[in-house]
Amino acid sequence: MAAGLMVSASTGALNSLLGKLTTLMGEEFARLKNLRKEVKFIRDELIGMKDALEGLSFLYELDPQTKRWRDIVRDMSYDIEDIIDDFMQNIGENNKITGVVSNTVRRLKTSRARHRIAGQIEDIKKLVLETSLRRERYKLDIPPQRNVFIDSRVATLYENAANLVGVEGLATEYVNWLNDEEKQLKVLSIVGFGGLGKTTLANEVYRRLKGVFEGSAFVSVSQKPNVQKLLGNLLSQLGTEPSIHDCESHLLDKLREHLQAKRYLIIIDDIWDVHAWAVLKCSFPENDLGSRIITTTRIQEVARACCFHQHGHILEMKPLSNEDSRRLFYNRIFGSEVACPHHLEDVSVEILEKCGGLPLAIISISSMLASSGSNQKERWKDVLDSLGSGTNLTLDGIRKILNLSYKDLLPHLKTCLLYIGMYPEDYTIDRSNLELQWIAEGFVSRANGQDMEKVARNYFNELVNRSLIQPVAFDMQGSVTQCKVHDMMLDLILLKSAEENFLTILDGSQVFTRSEYKVRRLSIRVNEASIGGTILPRNISMSQVRSVMYFGSSENQNTPPLSMFKFLRVLFIDLNEAIVDLTGLCKLYQLRYLWISCTVCSYQLPTQIRSLQHLETLSLPNLYSLPSDIVHLPRLMHLDVDFNSVLPDGIGNMKSLRHLGYFDFERNTLDNIRGLGQLTNLRYLALACGHLPHDRERRMDALCSSLGKLCSLEVLLVNATHLTPNVCIDGLKILSPPTTPYRLERLLMPNPHFFRVPSWMRVLRNLGHLECRVNELLKDGVGILSELPFLANLDLMIQNVTNEMIVIYGKGGFPALKRFELRLSSASYLTFEEGAMPMLQRLKLVFNASGTGTRQSGDTPAGIEHLLALEELLAGIGCANAEESDMTSIESALRSAINMHPSNPRVGINFWNYNLTFVE
Repeated sequence: MAAGLMVSASTGALNSLLGKLTTLMGEEFARLKNLRKEVKFIRDELIGMKDALEGLSFLYELDPQTKRWRDIVRDMSYDIEDIIDDFMQNIGENNKITGVVSNTVRRLKTSRARHRIAGQIEDIKKLVLETSLRRERYKLDIPPQRNVFIDSRVATLYENAANLVGVEGLATEYVNWLNDEEKQLKVLSIVGFGGLGKTTLANEVYRRLKGVFEGSAFVSVSQKPNVQKLLGNLLSQLGTEPSIHDCESHLLDKLREHLQAKRYLIIIDDIWDVHAWAVLKCSFPENDLGSRIITTTRIQEVARACCFHQHGHILEMKPLSNEDSRRLFYNRIFGSEVACPHHLEDVSVEILEKCGGLPLAIISISSMLASSGSNQKERWKDVLDSLGSGTNLTLDGIRKILNLSYKDLLPHLKTCLLYIGMYPEDYTIDRSNLELQWIAEGFVSRANGQDMEKVARNYFNELVNRSLIQPVAFDMQGSVTQCKVHDMMLDLILLKSAEENFLTILDGSQVFTRSEYKVRRLSIRVNEASIGGTILPRNISMSQVRSVMYFGSSENQNTPPLSMFKFLRVLFIDLNEAIVDLTGLCKLYQLRYLWISCTVCSYQLPTQIRSLQHLETLSLPNLYSLPSDIVHLPRLMHLDVDFNSVLPDGIGNMKSLRHLGYFDFERNTLDNIRGLGQLTNLRYLALACGHLPHDRERRMDALCSSLGKLCSLEVLLVNATHLTPNVCIDGLKILSPPTTPYRLERLLMPNPHFFRVPSWMRVLRNLGHLECRVNELLKDGVGILSELPFLANLDLMIQNVTNEMIVIYGKGGFPALKRFELRLSSASYLTFEEGAMPMLQRLKLVFNASGTGTRQSGDTPAGIEHLLALEELLAGIGCANAEESDMTSIESALRSAINMHPSNPRVGINFWNYNLTFVE
């Protein structure tokens, strides 16, 4: 029952509550006739209120009296649900003791608990009825659920920023300005109004240039920067992991030392004050090696401070021209600027005038129109009228446009969007985490029996398609894996969240005070400015909070005891330094989602957590010792643990598990390896393997047997441990013939290797993405892979020096392959025959300039012109022993090969100052 229930910003917990009231009217409580009668009356009244609230959610603006009524009803729904949850939990605890439901019911006939719950519900009912009598009931239908995929036009926009109109010309100009012969440090500061595309331009320049520098990094600062975290992020991107004990001054010293002898490219995005820049710039030495820095800001004073010497340049971003505005608008809606129906041209011009040439506004409105799928002029005129008079190149004007996109959302999408406000500005949000949090909160309903995770994915994709959230990373299937929110959209989200009493943000420097309505969701930003070393005062009730998230760093902070949050559903902790108090965790009987990632945090999970019977997601990437009863959590579906963690015996009991990572093949018991085969609901499995112990053969046989039973498995990741990065896994195989057709779609093995491509791979008929290492790639290996009918993405790494030709034949092989990345010692040993890889769009080759073959290092693969669908050729070339003339020869040869291609694909070439390692 619970799986189909739903919580939303518009109706609060009413949908969820109605389902629980239905339970109280069930047969178990048939003897409590008065209780059932009262509950039925309350339920009928709440159904009407729910319908009214759903109707109100579609209105653009509410009068104060209606808004007040809505807030009271919504807040009340959470309180009633908490009361019923408590009531049902007490019944459950009593049943565990007596084992007899009838005894519980008999006690409830006379118990004070029964009278207390009835009295509380009756009091709230009277309060609501007094207000609801003033309001007319609304009845509005919500369209049925449909599958939603990422709009290919959105993916095109974000995967290749050059496709954003107005960026291409500027990017080319400033790539040339930055990549010149000038040895002194150059700084480009991009300044302009929010939404003009500053970050997009910086990102595109960075994408084009980062390969020609010895070190590169891109960080976002935001309005309240954590400088220590920013410095650590810079150091990490530059290839040196910071120590967990490094203070700010140590990180600055390390950065200067690391960059002193390097030509570097650094992007500092979204700087809000001069002080932040003054600290960050101390880490960038002026080493006269041709290094470059790009900054973005909205503030002229900051831009001037960044360009602190004669080699600085300020670029003031301007709105798009009318022509560019039309191109961006039409491309987003119709996929082409010439595809706009004639009857919409005039209204399009008027809408674009309102957008004032601001890319963020144009993309927001065009994405909304594209998502509606309507080419009716009346719909477009309604959008135009909603934008008001005048142009919108002002903060209020942009907010009006973004608000229009928000109001156009269905209630469940509004709820999911508001929840993103729990994350800090410029935070990179993991899509999977966000979707699981939505599910845990009850925002996702099961439509027509659909899988709830697929429904949540539909919600996410819809928000991406409407450009309300911005993709940051894609997987090989084109799905967004990480996202951010533009800071102007985040401002709107927080404004709406405050209006709806949806979430509360607590900064460590603020004093928390009581509000008129109860806090339902709490995002806590921990920092050194905290008062008294504690975050929440003890005299304010927090039992009603549904979600708590922690972000930041502070050595002196204690997180509040979890006993404060009796009805908590989601607990998310992302802290660098703090003392995490997990006291009372086992009493959170409604907890569904627990995620803890701490760099230098002190915390200890209880040894027993069996009482968390509703827990669905448990992610503990930095914890090695797991509770012994974790295998007895009946609803656990997602389990992520550290590489070195050992699961307690009995994992075969975890029948609900859909996602498991990591399962250490070396450390877990043989019984647990066999138990994997009982987890037939597994969709995702991540294995960690090292040099196997003495019973290697028995373990491998048990693993192969278990893998053959996982009929629902879609993704298998096999990673070598840090101590054994090059382990051979030739014994790994999936037993054939399978009991059911293999569903495996992705097989990813980036670190361990096979001697050759194993023959059993040919049975993976649904495989779409393969990543693996082999010692050598021979003709039969190419043949095995070429027969996979749905293989679209292939990453192959050949470990040995290549001495035999690798021929890709053109006889119907690789019918679906779109992306091919190959690492080999010398590219001259690769040949594509006519008709080869007919669907291939992107080819990336990684090799050494001074290859070990008999051919010249300047040689290139033969037959690139036969790849008729090719759109892009990328090359990463190790050049530690190469002369300048060698690099020039290779680049010239690659470009000559592309010039022979009928479609003239794009070319990207990166030369590295090191060589790749291959085995002789």
